[in-house]
Amino acid sequence: MSEPVPGVGAGVPAVVLASGSPRRRELLTLLGVPFTVQVSGDPEESVTQEPAALAGELALQKARTVAREIPGAVVIGSDTVVALGSQLLGKPTDADENAAFLRLLSGRTHQVYTGVAVVGAGREDTEVARADVTFRALSPAEIAHYASSGEGLDKAGGYGIQALGMALVERVEGEYSTVVGFPLSVVIRRLRAAGVPVWNDLRGHVAEAGPA
Repeated sequence: MSEPVPGVGAGVPAVVLASGSPRRRELLTLLGVPFTVQVSGDPEESVTQEPAALAGELALQKARTVAREIPGAVVIGSDTVVALGSQLLGKPTDADENAAFLRLLSGRTHQVYTGVAVVGAGREDTEVARADVTFRALSPAEIAHYASSGEGLDKAGGYGIQALGMALVERVEGEYSTVVGFPLSVVIRRLRAAGVPVWNDLRGHVAEAGPA
């Protein structure tokens, strides 16, 4: 994993995605960034209960762990937290808990926070994006059908907006990719700040890098 990533030019750091999520891999590929994947084997833990801070902290833990294993690389970590008010909704353990999550979210607006951390090139940057997601009112049969599909079992909040779960959602305020789990505006800004070209651009896009 410490070898240069194929396709990366001289002077451009290798990029490592510290996530096994197929959705994050797909979105990072769309940005034209060559990368490899290495998942942190360490459990992420935090006593923080504030959802935005939690998303940023867990993303940074993932990136730091992998960065220690691959010196010289730019490592990007991400984590998504779903909250209904002060209540955090993690990944449901089974279909019954998934159905309980959907009953809570039905007809209401909840928040999705996705933290992005980039570690490498002598810096650590963390940024958190927020989207407000409103579910339409769901019938008991719809809740049972979605919960039994198993789609939501590996996802924070118990649903995935990019597939069958799209039918649960009435409105999204904010960046769609935040809800998917990889806010592209943040990812682009943070990678460029670390000297990584996006869409084959030059490294000198300081204006687009935004505040560090």
